[in-house]
Formats: sequence, C-alpha cells, structure tokens
Amino acid sequence: MPTHKEFQKFEIRVGTITEVMDFPEAIIPAYKLKISFGEYGIRTSSAQITKSYTKEELLNKQVVAVINFPPKQIANFISECLVLGVPTADGHVILLEPDKEVPVGLSIA
Repeated sequence: MPTHKEFQKFEIRVGTITEVMDFPEAIIPAYKLKISFGEYGIRTSSAQITKSYTKEELLNKQVVAVINFPPKQIANFISECLVLGVPTADGHVILLEPDKEVPVGLSIA
C-alpha cells in the first residue's frame, strides 16, 4: 500500500485551460489542451473528455493535474501533464476542479 510520503512525490496543481483543439489523430476521441499553471508554465495534455465537454465549456476552466510526470507521446502530440478526472460507468470522464476559482499553480493539499 502506498504511503503518504510516496503520495507527496506527485506535484498536483491547479491550472486553467487556455486553448482547446481537436485531436483527430487520437485513437480514442480526445482534445489537445494547453493549460496555464502560472509560475510553473504552460503545459500540454491530451484528454479523452469529448463525451463530457465541448471545447467551449473547457476554455478557461480550472482543472487539477499532475505536472511532474515525464512527457508522454500520444500519436503526434506530446502530453506534458496528466489532467485528473473521474470515469463514470457509461465511459464519460468528469474533470476534477476547484469548486471556487483559485490562483493557478496552487498545490493540492
């Protein structure tokens, strides 16, 4: 079983989605996202959330993401962070987000 100390190795921060693009090369329908984490920079991510969100709904949405995983190539795209969400029984993913707007870059406690 993982320990609290091991969990603390994950750098989980709040970011704001600044750009949403279609990702037609993805095998499973997805969007390409650009997310601002303030002083931690802008990171890209691929997210399989097309069943749950439109591009317009995602723009300027705050999300929670792990920002210290190694980059991962997905088709012709490099994903630099892992946006966190909850998969539902019907295959949709609901994003984790603060229930109030907070400054970008804040760490999850």
